[in-house]
Amino acid sequence: MKLYSIISSSSGNCSLITDGKINILVDCGMSGKRATENLEKLAVSPNRLNAIFVTHEHIDHTKGVGILARKYNIPVFATHGTHINSDFGKISDELINEVSTDITYDVSGIGVTPFSISHDASDPCGYIFDNGKKRIAIATDTGIITQGILSHLSGCHSVLLESNHDIDMLRFGEYPFALKQRILSDIGHLSNKVAAETALELVKSGTKQLMLGHLSEKNNMPDIAQMETYNYLTDNGVKVGDDVTLQIADRCKITAFKDID
Repeated sequence: MKLYSIISSSSGNCSLITDGKINILVDCGMSGKRATENLEKLAVSPNRLNAIFVTHEHIDHTKGVGILARKYNIPVFATHGTHINSDFGKISDELINEVSTDITYDVSGIGVTPFSISHDASDPCGYIFDNGKKRIAIATDTGIITQGILSHLSGCHSVLLESNHDIDMLRFGEYPFALKQRILSDIGHLSNKVAAETALELVKSGTKQLMLGHLSEKNNMPDIAQMETYNYLTDNGVKVGDDVTLQIADRCKITAFKDID
């Protein structure tokens, strides 16, 4: 079972979980046409998608969900708050599946567990995917890492973790004050600093693959985000490349997890 980040940024987010037979899309913050083109690069036709799981209703996560669901008859899974506040367009009731956090849902042998995150959305969540051999997590769009979030991520082999902004770039950047405060709040987005601290806890729990994602285009740079986590890990005795792989999810292109060297 593998995770591919298809796109990951403040402008659009979409990931694919696949074991070669079962294909699960997480969010679709791009047009249906663009999503189809990217999936085909991974040799996955949209009509082979088993499900789309949605983290929350913001447009950078939902733009193409309804289009794909209608065209290819794909079941959509979301919390009640996400469902009623998302503009999926007209989707038949048979395709909508409301989920609750901390309950595991079976998708053809892959267990999917939503967990609560802290974001300014109706009922946002991250997801754990478990096929009995490997656990993969997606944890973005959260202003803080609570003990509950950390307990869900603990022991996951692979984690896509938010590293949204450099605090100084945000504070001294061009965004309006109110937007800066929103991003820095507990229901905003994770800073590089908090991502680095979280990364260390994950490695201690057994995580072998880390991908930093949802980077701000205005308030972050891939090299800055990666270096802050790299330095924090190495300063605390972690050998990046041996103990864990560390990489950045590309904003516009497919990114696959690297294996340990």
